Formats: sequence, structure tokens, C-alpha cells
Amino acid sequence: MRAARLPKAQPMLDPQTRNQIVADLIETYRNRKALPLLTQTYPGIEMDDAYAIQQAFLARSLEQGRTVRGYKVGLTSKAMKAMSGATEPDFSAMTDDLFMPEDTPIAFDHFFRPLIEIEIAFVMKSALKGPGILPVDVLRATDFVLPAIEIVDFRVGPAPGMTVVETVADLAACGAAVLGANPCKLEDLDVRKIHGQMLINGKVEQEGYASAVLGNPVAAVAWLANKLGEFGVTFEAGETILTGSFVKAMPVKAGDEVIARFDSGLGDVRTAFV
Repeated sequence: MRAARLPKAQPMLDPQTRNQIVADLIETYRNRKALPLLTQTYPGIEMDDAYAIQQAFLARSLEQGRTVRGYKVGLTSKAMKAMSGATEPDFSAMTDDLFMPEDTPIAFDHFFRPLIEIEIAFVMKSALKGPGILPVDVLRATDFVLPAIEIVDFRVGPAPGMTVVETVADLAACGAAVLGANPCKLEDLDVRKIHGQMLINGKVEQEGYASAVLGNPVAAVAWLANKLGEFGVTFEAGETILTGSFVKAMPVKAGDEVIARFDSGLGDVRTAFV
């Protein structure tokens, strides 16, 4: 996979401050201590700063040999917007190390404060670049969709007063993704009507319909293609797009077993934390 050209934002913080935040984010993996809220430590930080920090954070990963395997769209449902106070979705590129095999135990201490979301992932058949992308373009460019679990995680916070600025700087709060291996063609589905359940240790904790994601997960892919198109970034064939959770994220702990269960032929995807 390619090393993606990342969007160029126009940040307000000075370069030295941004570089220090990136260094602090990297340090969290060593000391296992999440950073305090950036909006409290740096009251002047703005959304452009957050995306610039995210870009620099990702650039460090690419320099270490990681590759971009896809993107995530977050805060696409009313439930998740209500949790964050966001008015529009956020996004981040996802590198190869953020994708984990299904039905394989995951070390809980790999994460900071993980939450679980259930989502539908789109795998691209052909390149897609905005602006001007419509849902019909997404339909043509999609190879298939998969059931997915996203593990949300926080290298910054969380704490009272947390804003979307923190999550954007923090890779849109992406910890990892677990993809199912049961592909379905979009032409065989009414993706809006897909019903999903989140089961933790056999108990249904959340459930809902994919239409909660901007009315249709296809719209989430179109939104992101247009957003990234503003910066000259293209979805490439083979990349995976996580379209956002259509239920509220739930916390997990060591020992938990998680299943994302979908109807319409998508089936189950599962993981466990050890």
C-alpha cells in the first residue's frame, strides 16, 4: 500500500508547539499515560491545529515503515455526536498496524481506555476523489462491504470538557479495527436497513440501524471523499473505509468478549480482550 499524501492544514499554533504535542503523543505509548486535554493545556488550539497534529503524528508512523490502509469517519451518528458535542464528522487515515484479525485475542493493555463501536466497512474497488462525489459514485467505486468492530481509544483524555479538537488530534480517537471476513456486495443490500447488535459477554448492550450514519453509510464515504478531495487526497483501490458507529460506544475491560452481529447476510465479527 502507498504512503498517502496527507492534507495540509493551516494551523494556528507555532511549529515548535505542534511538534512538542506530537512528541508527547508518541511518548504515551512508552509511559502509558494519556495526555491532559489539549484545549486546557493550549487554550489557543483550533481545529486546523488538530488536523496538523494528526498529520504529523501519521507522518511519523509512515517514516517508521507503516503504510496507509484506509480511513475512518467518526461522529457520524446522533448518538456519537451527542457524546462529543461535534457538529460534523471527523476523520483520520488508518495505518496497517491499526487493523487486527477477527476472532483473535487482543491484549487489553495495548490500549488506554478502549471503547467498542460496531460499523460497516467499505472496501474500494476503484479510486475515488472529491470534490463532487455523490452516493452513486460511491456505489460504483465500492468492491464490497464488511462487518467491523472499531476500538476507540484515547491518547488524549478523556475528561470533562473534552472537545472534538482533542479527538481529531488523536487520530480521531482510533485505537484499532477488527474486520469480518464475510464480504457482501452493495447491490445485494439495502445498506440503510442493516440492523446491528453489539454483544459484550453474550449480552446485547447496544443495537440500531445503519441509517443512523448520516442517513446511509454510503453518504459517510461520499462526505469523506469530498473532504479529503479538498486536500488532493484520493481513496485508492483496496483501501478500507470505516463509516462510523450507528450505536453508542461502550467501554470494555480485560476478559470481555465482543461480537458485532449484523443481519442482511453480513453476519458476525468478534474479538476478545485478554
